[in-house]
Amino acid sequence: MSKQEKTSRISGYYKLPVEERLKIAAEFAGLSPEEMETIRKGGGIGVDVADRMIENVIGTMSYPLGVAVNFKINGKDYIIPMVIEEPSVVAAASNAARTMRNGEGIKTSCTASVMIGQIQVLKIDNPEQKRSAVIAAKDELLELANQQDPVLVKLGGGAKDLEARVVNSKIGPMLVVHLLVDCRDAMGANAVNTMCEALGPKIEKITGGKVLLRIISNLADRRLVKAEAVVNKEDLEGEEVVDAIVAASAFAEADPYRAATHNKGILNGVIAVALATAQDHRAIEAGAHSYASKTGKYTSLTRWEKTPDGDLVGRLEMPMPVGTVGGITKVHPISKISLKMMGINSAHELAEIMGAVGLAQNLAAIRALATEGIQRGHMRLHARNLVAMAGAEGALIEKAVEELVGTGEIRYDRAVAIVKRLKEPQDSAQ
Repeated sequence: MSKQEKTSRISGYYKLPVEERLKIAAEFAGLSPEEMETIRKGGGIGVDVADRMIENVIGTMSYPLGVAVNFKINGKDYIIPMVIEEPSVVAAASNAARTMRNGEGIKTSCTASVMIGQIQVLKIDNPEQKRSAVIAAKDELLELANQQDPVLVKLGGGAKDLEARVVNSKIGPMLVVHLLVDCRDAMGANAVNTMCEALGPKIEKITGGKVLLRIISNLADRRLVKAEAVVNKEDLEGEEVVDAIVAASAFAEADPYRAATHNKGILNGVIAVALATAQDHRAIEAGAHSYASKTGKYTSLTRWEKTPDGDLVGRLEMPMPVGTVGGITKVHPISKISLKMMGINSAHELAEIMGAVGLAQNLAAIRALATEGIQRGHMRLHARNLVAMAGAEGALIEKAVEELVGTGEIRYDRAVAIVKRLKEPQDSAQ
């Protein structure tokens, strides 16, 4: 595949055998034979490595690794690795990305890689006066923080600002100091926590109070990603579908019960990429839900509207604290391959890709909900799992799936009966 021919728009990719899919992805990404073999073998880590990562290790567990195709982000084509166990997610993202390829495709941007470290100060008199005292010592405190990570500072990052506020709580007022740290291409938890702990004694001296918690905040609202795409009404089968999607979006914007599931759909895509690249997906999810509640009412992370021409425009905004250095991003074999597959050179690019996937995943979900219903495609894939569990193999899988879907009852007992009946001629012939 030459550079001019390099495109993620691959028709019928899901119909191809697994090995053919791997070869296409490998050619697109320039994967080596060794990297292809790592994927074939499951791409996991050995027990010896796992034992160094967490406690009480007894083994490892694998999840499916798929790739989403058809993505064009800021004019560049991507094949995007996704790790997830839920059926239909990768297919839905790929299908939505196909309809979002107009012009530059999905347009994305992100803010600086600034994370917030929190320092809690208790047992203080005149909290407003002590807040002012901390702010007055900002330069000294920033210098002390940056002494903890000279490498980060050399790369252009480090502690950039300091804020303080008085928080009223059930145990009385407390002073909360925020240290703003540019983490560059790292997620930054270790660097931020180290800096906060180093500032503790100095802040106690300034305030005369007692420093308790010193920890990063996962509400990374200074580290946001934005994604936007316009989808032609013709690609959605007309303005009626556009109107239905806008109405579905309005429901999620207004009602937290709907917004929770709406945002879960966004995170289906975001977290699948996070897992493929060994990110702290718990931090991403915590930040996303916190950000969705920033106005005091939980709402959706996306907005879908109708343009004057009758087309659909969607926008996503959410925190995206990710890194391409540190942690296990450069240790786990699949993480390294995934980053290479996307040609990622920075945490900013990874954040923007994840934001684009979240927007595409959201479009796929609300389009299905607003038209045919979510279960049609999802249950067909579920049917494949059921017939495989019932013992179907090879060509028998598709025959069993067709029959099971045809019954309208996607249940395991029906799958067992169908597979048993279809296997009877084979068994009698042996």
